[in-house]
Amino acid sequence: MKTAIYNGKKDILMTEREMPKAGDHDIVIRNLYASICGSDVAVYNHGPGTGHKITVGEEFGHEMVSEVVQVGSKAKDFKVGDLVYPYPLLAKGDPERAGTLGGFSEYILIPNAQWNKQVYRVSGRIPVREASMIEPFTVGCRAARRSFPKPGESALVFGAGTIGIAAAIALKHFGCEKVMICDCSDFRLNIAEKLGFAVCNNGREDVKNAAMDYFGEARSLSGKTADIDIYLDAAGAPSILETFQQMGKIDCRMVVVAVCAEKRPVDFLTMSFSQQALIGSGGYFPEDVKDVMEIMESGRWDIESMITQEYPWEQLPEALEKAGHVNESLHVIIRYED
Repeated sequence: MKTAIYNGKKDILMTEREMPKAGDHDIVIRNLYASICGSDVAVYNHGPGTGHKITVGEEFGHEMVSEVVQVGSKAKDFKVGDLVYPYPLLAKGDPERAGTLGGFSEYILIPNAQWNKQVYRVSGRIPVREASMIEPFTVGCRAARRSFPKPGESALVFGAGTIGIAAAIALKHFGCEKVMICDCSDFRLNIAEKLGFAVCNNGREDVKNAAMDYFGEARSLSGKTADIDIYLDAAGAPSILETFQQMGKIDCRMVVVAVCAEKRPVDFLTMSFSQQALIGSGGYFPEDVKDVMEIMESGRWDIESMITQEYPWEQLPEALEKAGHVNESLHVIIRYED
């Protein structure tokens, strides 16, 4: 079978390995499409330890949509041809294998397979290419859920990458009335705007003024500010926490889902007097998979428009390079058949 082995910085071995065989309680799945995560780009560009736990010399990739090709004699309720989303945290029975699940290989063995645990059924109402984005959408959906959104609230999302836009979509799904996305990439903001979001290029626009124009005014400790209930950091820029604390109105909250490489100072006095809440989010839970399936099945958003490039498996290294260029790509996927 086609197999991609991670050998370190800028070093991917495109090779062949023996196809796995299902035991009595197992299934084997064939990947149809895999998508590239920011953590895959990080370990490709910077080496081990800069993204997901990915071991040198092992398979990697964890965002995919697949079909069942082998079913063990005691694997219940599975049949060949079932379209599935492998749940990375449990697919191999070990959460530490999430980053080395094998999304960039042709086939994957799923031991002790159970529905709604190791794998989830993908509805025929979800386009197959779009289904390759279920995993990053669960991360964004978890971040949105962690903000405890209420119907009619407003939200400002920093980061127009896949997770930022996924979080924005989930916030709307959960009932937020107004959502704005900030980023420095016009390429990505253009896609977000076509999906129906207000946008702000914080590289050349004043975020506070743009937000006040869109959301209206409220009060902060320092005076007038934008009427924003929820801030969500899916970008990781060092200035975002400071922006939240300076802009945040009385009784607002921020969720951080971005991978922040550096420690940030927190002004606890402002946090206390402004009654600001700072909330972390990472990964996902089964309830997030359910929410994402509902979002994708609804057809309300053209999620497939977020896929900006598609490469054959043989061009995985080139795809990883492209995925690192934020002014030329948003979401890059790999296909296994022409």
